[in-house]
Amino acid sequence: MLHKLFIISFLMTSVIGSAQTIASFEVKLTQATNGLEIPASINLDEITYIADSSLSLVEIQGNKKIPVPFQVVQGEQRTLHWLIETKNNTASKRKYELVKAVPGKFSEIVADAYDGMLTFQSGKTNLLRYYFKTIYPPAGLDTAFRRSGFIHPLWTPHGQELTRIQPPDHHHHYGLWNPWTHVLFERDTIDFWNIGDKKGTVRFARFIAETNGSIYSEFKALHEHVVLKKGGGEKVALNELQTVRVYKPEDNSDYYIVDITSELNCATQSPFHILAYRYAGLGWRATEFWDKNNSEMLTSEGKTRDNTDGSKARWCIVQGALPGNDYGGAVMLSYPANYNHPEPLRIWDKNANNGRGDVFANFAPTKDKDWILEPGKTYVLKYRLVVFNGKFNAAKAESAWQYFAAPPEVKVIKK
Repeated sequence: MLHKLFIISFLMTSVIGSAQTIASFEVKLTQATNGLEIPASINLDEITYIADSSLSLVEIQGNKKIPVPFQVVQGEQRTLHWLIETKNNTASKRKYELVKAVPGKFSEIVADAYDGMLTFQSGKTNLLRYYFKTIYPPAGLDTAFRRSGFIHPLWTPHGQELTRIQPPDHHHHYGLWNPWTHVLFERDTIDFWNIGDKKGTVRFARFIAETNGSIYSEFKALHEHVVLKKGGGEKVALNELQTVRVYKPEDNSDYYIVDITSELNCATQSPFHILAYRYAGLGWRATEFWDKNNSEMLTSEGKTRDNTDGSKARWCIVQGALPGNDYGGAVMLSYPANYNHPEPLRIWDKNANNGRGDVFANFAPTKDKDWILEPGKTYVLKYRLVVFNGKFNAAKAESAWQYFAAPPEVKVIKK
């Protein structure tokens, strides 16, 4: 098998080596990478109108031209995406060529839908699952606790679950999910978080788009933030277009990247006034395996779990021991253009849940400040998760945040 792969790679390199060069470009890595892959992209239409099926991307390493996986995404413009591999290359400047040649075959990351669930897979490895069907609470509980449009499980690269849904202490917790808690809407105060109160809920409405490829897989889904009327009626107050993008990990990698973007629009001519409250927004109820004795946190400001709640941060590492004598977690990154960035954090301390110290982490942009969403405008929140096995440190988290906040500059030279 290895012999066949060598022959295929040799043939691809030979074909590309004699192909017509369309453009060359270089990427400057101005920050330390700490071995993390860096997502990069360029506007393809500014370079060429040659069909995607006749393009290949190579990296120039000395006298070698190495085929690079890439993905072209159609939209208002064609965008070419690839990942800058940095594990074995410390060069601060990377050189590439776009050539006219039949692209090579690279493995893809895919999102597969089955029984109301969309599961992201790289090879045979499950990474993330999104529920678009409604999940009901355990028997005996009020059906008001039902919910759709959430992520669970979020798996580590080794396959351990990092999320939990419907825990007995908080039946309304759903893995990774993002409702608002204290909203003034049409002279009434609505709670979309504590759904057992029957004032509001969030639900999946429909998919807008799905994409698979050799660089990432993603979906765009419409979520409706619904006001529940006392008489049994309902009204959609806010539309949220949520995009979840999962980048393909390297083979045998100990991490992968997830981007979560929410575009918020008022669904009526009434404003959606989010009132300051101690938690709201993107929340993560972590695995029941973690407690105060086997988990830890660290923020961009040097705060640990003991003093993190209420502080502000650009990133937050949440990690701990995992089944199989393993270790892992995720670092949550907040985009600098997000509302109230650096964002306040809602973190359960070590005394949470009667001293057990269960783990809950939440970027809560309205923890200390109101946010009025006005009709006719679009508001965007962006987050990145780096999900990993092993241990993450501050330097690695800072590198991840720097390249999330400011993707590398690409200088293009047309032929």
